[in-house]
Amino acid sequence: MRKLETVIKSIQPVDHRFLTEAQDRLDSLTKPRGSLGYLEEAGKQLAAIRRTTQPEIKEKVVIVMAADHGVTAEGVSAYPREVTSQMIHNFITGGAAINVLARHIGAKIILVDMGVAEDIESAPGLLDMKVDYGTRNMVTGPAMTYEQALLSLERGIEVVEKQAAASPIDILGTGDMGIGNTTASSAIIAAFSDLPIEAVSGRGTGIDDETLERKIECIKQALDLNQPDISDPVDVLAKVGGFEIGGIAGCILSAANLGIPVVVDGLISSAAALLAYKIQPLVNDYIFAGHQSVEIGQTVVLKELNKIPLLDLNMRLGEGTGAALAIHILEASAKVLSEMATFKEAGVSQENKKSKTKS
Repeated sequence: MRKLETVIKSIQPVDHRFLTEAQDRLDSLTKPRGSLGYLEEAGKQLAAIRRTTQPEIKEKVVIVMAADHGVTAEGVSAYPREVTSQMIHNFITGGAAINVLARHIGAKIILVDMGVAEDIESAPGLLDMKVDYGTRNMVTGPAMTYEQALLSLERGIEVVEKQAAASPIDILGTGDMGIGNTTASSAIIAAFSDLPIEAVSGRGTGIDDETLERKIECIKQALDLNQPDISDPVDVLAKVGGFEIGGIAGCILSAANLGIPVVVDGLISSAAALLAYKIQPLVNDYIFAGHQSVEIGQTVVLKELNKIPLLDLNMRLGEGTGAALAIHILEASAKVLSEMATFKEAGVSQENKKSKTKS
């Protein structure tokens, strides 16, 4: 039995008993009921995932998966393909936005080469899980073979399993790096939706109108040519996806299997979350939407998964930056449940009970 099939079958529903118990605890804390809004809802979800009414978030990990895309040959990005490998070196030396934000929240970064178009010299914190040297151009044929799609998912699973075996993970954030990957992500989202391509395709790295039109046309051509089978999410990944997208989906599946809450970043991670959900719907209760991306395709995924983004900061960088910031919010949510005093503990009077009027 393949690793993917084993993980899919092993994923368990979250324990809904703890939703009720966490709500009871929240109602007993020294505040008006519901006054912390979605912070309370997030805390309840954490409680159900971690199976405790006092969850802790101490060991924070952000996995950034990188790969190149053959569709960049069509001129769909504002940046050349070489930027992917150049940015990996920036990650390694600690100079990227995700490095800054991970340091800010005290998270460990794991950088994974899932399919960069050149060999990257070994470095601390960099894992070589390369499936191939970039995908093929999906405008002229499938982005990858079916076997490569399976392999990308399974290598994502393996990354989380190995990290969790080496040291605890209380929460996982997902991030990406790959020039051309908003095109692949939009294609995946378009394949699963009945919406026009224009409704799921944004400007990515900041492309102009002409390039956006070309990007939309490339996605249309790729879907028409490859005819991805939406009843088989692995086929969709193979036809129009990316190695890092498959890897992130594998991370999400693995996190759910291990009972770890996972915070997805923007468009690329959301497309991966949609894939993971289509593969195994139970993963949805383990997922938090880190932020509302400027990329319009992400909104389609959030609606399908019924997720409320924790932040809306007009961001569209990727790398896991929105996920990192949201982890900080979720850490606060966990601390509310774990550290706030109850009315009884604090000696504070609770709200007045409504008197019943006798008729």
